[in-house]
Amino acid sequence: MFTGKAAPLSQQGIDTVLGRLGVDAPALWAVLTVETSGCGFLPDRRPKILFERHWFSRLTNGRFDDQAPDLSNRNSGGYGDGGAFQYERLTRALALDRESALKSTSWGLGQVMGFNAAKVGFASVEALVNASQASEDAQLGAMAGFIERGGLARHLRNADWVQFAFNYNGQDFQKNRYDKKLTLAHQRYQLGPLPDVAVRTVQLALMLLGYGGERFVDGWYGEATQKALVRYQQRAGLPASGTPDDATLARLYANLGW
Repeated sequence: MFTGKAAPLSQQGIDTVLGRLGVDAPALWAVLTVETSGCGFLPDRRPKILFERHWFSRLTNGRFDDQAPDLSNRNSGGYGDGGAFQYERLTRALALDRESALKSTSWGLGQVMGFNAAKVGFASVEALVNASQASEDAQLGAMAGFIERGGLARHLRNADWVQFAFNYNGQDFQKNRYDKKLTLAHQRYQLGPLPDVAVRTVQLALMLLGYGGERFVDGWYGEATQKALVRYQQRAGLPASGTPDDATLARLYANLGW
């Protein structure tokens, strides 16, 4: 369940959103870095998610609060581990109320809540979920729709991270120092360099094929990426150069149906 093509973020996808929102790249990358460490997928090809128990309680009128308080609760929190564990929680909630469970989950690069599907341009929450499975570009487009609909782009343009954090992450944003993290990420990207989209593509492919963990995709071609590529080349019967040459990229992307 919940696996799709898992196509990588493209430069065209980024440029489209930058033009749509009228913001600069450092501001956009700051949000992506803080929300999901800059990658929209788990190593098993499923989108990154977070299941919100207080939203599930609200959307189901609290009828599961007594039965499953860890999944349905008037109070936020109780998230537990990230990654695959969130899908364990979601799977249990799906058995109680599928639509409400999907709406109570945030999806992809920008962690857009399922109940915002119509607001960000999707016909249904199922359509948002399907798009999130397909590509990071679609995930980014959903995030842009939320920012656009809420009039939040001006806060990105002004680097007003307190106002952006309040409107994007909710009134409790200071508990996790959300605004401070955004400020630091933005300052880092203003100084440069920005993540390299071509490198990210190689990294995402390697991660999805089992050569990297959840924080492997960062857009920088460092030692960990080079070693992972060498291991892939060796197992694929290619020259183990550690360089993403044309033959390696062709084989790598073909393995994933990209």
